[in-house]
Amino acid sequence: MSETASETPGRIAVRELSGHNRISTQALTSVARAAAAEIFLVAPAAVRVSWTDDAGALALSVSSPISVPSLAAVRANPDRLARFGGSIAARAIAAKASILGRVEHLTGSQLSRVDIRISGIQPTEQGRVQ
Repeated sequence: MSETASETPGRIAVRELSGHNRISTQALTSVARAAAAEIFLVAPAAVRVSWTDDAGALALSVSSPISVPSLAAVRANPDRLARFGGSIAARAIAAKASILGRVEHLTGSQLSRVDIRISGIQPTEQGRVQ
């Protein structure tokens, strides 16, 4: 029989069932878009993602604009750039690990890498919300 029951202290018996769990490409794409949008402070509709096979693992490519403070705001208050997380290059590099971690955590999928292309900037007067 393929079903087994295990009981942990203080918990109800849990049945383990054989079979497959699959997450569709559309669901993976939605999660990746949402994660990137949150990190880059843009709308999910502005983010484009694609998936490729990387020797049997999933590789994610992200193309997204990035929200940045306006030049006038940075000129008036140079510390404002730090509230956004630093330079565009520094934020893109840091985003790789953040996006990879969030997508893996939420979907249970294992990604081999995340490639990022910044496709534009969206000036904003708001600081980064943490």
